[in-house]
Amino acid sequence: MTKVDSTKETRAGFVSLIGRPNAGKSTLMNSLLGENIAMVSQKANATRRRSNAIVMYEDTQIIFVDTPGLHEREKILNQFMLDEALKAMGDCDLIVYLAPITDSTEHYEKFLKLNNGKVKHIIVLSKIDQVNQDKLFKRIASYNQYSDQFEALIPVAIPKKMGHDELLKVISRNLPNSPFLYDPDDLTSELVRDIYAGFIREGIFENVSDEVPYEADVLIDSIKEEKNIDKIFATIIIEKESQKGIIIGKSGDSIKRIGKYSREKIEMLSGKKAYLELQVSVKKGWTKDKAFLQEIGYSS
Repeated sequence: MTKVDSTKETRAGFVSLIGRPNAGKSTLMNSLLGENIAMVSQKANATRRRSNAIVMYEDTQIIFVDTPGLHEREKILNQFMLDEALKAMGDCDLIVYLAPITDSTEHYEKFLKLNNGKVKHIIVLSKIDQVNQDKLFKRIASYNQYSDQFEALIPVAIPKKMGHDELLKVISRNLPNSPFLYDPDDLTSELVRDIYAGFIREGIFENVSDEVPYEADVLIDSIKEEKNIDKIFATIIIEKESQKGIIIGKSGDSIKRIGKYSREKIEMLSGKKAYLELQVSVKKGWTKDKAFLQEIGYSS
C-alpha cells in the first residue's frame, strides 16, 4: 500500500466522461489509466452502466466515471442508460465532454441544455490526428463561441496519448482540495465480476454482427479464485431463440471466439490464467421487462 504524506495538500474528485454514443469515452478512460478495465467497442451504446477508473496525477486523485452516451430514450434499457449518464453529470465535481473533431457542435449544444450550467466542464477535442491543422483550427474556432461556458478546450489524440498530460493538469486544477477518497494503489472501485462481465459483452460486440449484441447481456454466475487460475462461470442472456444459434455459431465456433477474446482480456488484467465457461439463456423481451432489468442490476 502506498503511504500518503498527510502534511501535503491534496486534491480529489469525481470527473464524469460525457458525450454522444461511440465518442470514445471508454477508450479515453482506459488510456489515462494505462489499463483496459472499461468495455470498448466501435459500435454505439456499448457502455450501459457507469464504471470508474482511479488515476493518480501528482498530488491529485482523479476518479473518472465512464458513462453511457447521451442519446434518445427508446427501450426501458435505453432509459436506464440515459439516466445513468444524467446521474453521473449531477453527482460529479467536473465534467469532461468528449467531442470527436469530426462532429459539429450540435451534440455539444444538446449537452449544454442538459447541464444548464450546473457543473463546470472541460471540452476534450479528440481524434485530432485524423485531420490537418487547418481543420483543427476551424473546429476549435467553432467551439470558441461557447468559451464563456467551458473551463478549457484541450485537443487530444488518444492512441498517441497526445494532450493527456495537459488534460490531467487542467482537471487537477479544477478539483477541490480533499484527502484521497481511495487507496492510491487502487485502479477502480468496480467489482471484479462487473469488469469481467464487461469484457464478455465486449467479446460479443466484437465477434457477433447485426443487432444481437444490443439484445445480449452477461451475468457472472460465480468466480472461483485459485492460486494459479481463476474459474469464471457466466451466462449470456439474449431475447430471441433465433439469437441463440448466432451466439453459439456453427459447431460452437462463435461462442469459442467470444470466450477466447474475453478470456485473454481477463488474463491481461488479473495476471493469472483464466478458465471461462459460457452458457446461453433466452429471456424473451428482457430489454423491455422492468422487473427483470431491476433483478439483474439495471435499477434507476
